Amino acid sequence: MRLNSQVIITANIDDTISQLESLQTDERFVKIIKEETFLVDDAKLAIEKAYMASEETTVIILAAKTFSPVVQNKLLKVIEEPPKNKEFIMLTQSKATILDTIRSRLPILVLSEVKEEEVLGLDLSQLSLSSVYAFIQTHKRTDAKVMKGLVERISKEAMYSGKYDLDEKTLTLFSNAFTALDVGSPPQFVLNTLLLKLLARKKR
Repeated sequence: MRLNSQVIITANIDDTISQLESLQTDERFVKIIKEETFLVDDAKLAIEKAYMASEETTVIILAAKTFSPVVQNKLLKVIEEPPKNKEFIMLTQSKATILDTIRSRLPILVLSEVKEEEVLGLDLSQLSLSSVYAFIQTHKRTDAKVMKGLVERISKEAMYSGKYDLDEKTLTLFSNAFTALDVGSPPQFVLNTLLLKLLARKKR
């Protein structure tokens, strides 16, 4: 990690800022840190700080969980043509939220990203024949690799819900689903079998 203009993707913004500060030698730091979203007013403040004359290098740290496209576009010009002796370091949690225009101008360092798990789309605590049918229809073209992820999440959520009589035979069903996908069983068939057997074990 260096004190040059860049975007840092990190799950722990505070710790990363501390690491950056530990690298400080002759540089001056300006920090604009938000708990959640970086606002347009914050971007204006950053631009004001950037144009303040300074003979020493000033590292301007901009940190927030999210930077909206409007804010990033507001910062684009000063990032593209930074004033003399100014370095910009943006810290945020997800690489996906960084605009291509920013990516093309600043290197991106990924320390760690917050993994946002997609919504399963199936409420295991309220499982019914109709919801099983709808879910199977939604995933009728899902490939085996993605289906393994679905099977894993279904098994976890079923166990955490406390709504099922999960005996040893039913728990074996989950591992058998993985095996079936590995040997080439149709993903939709595996999902159908798993959910119908799980539905039969739902507590009444």
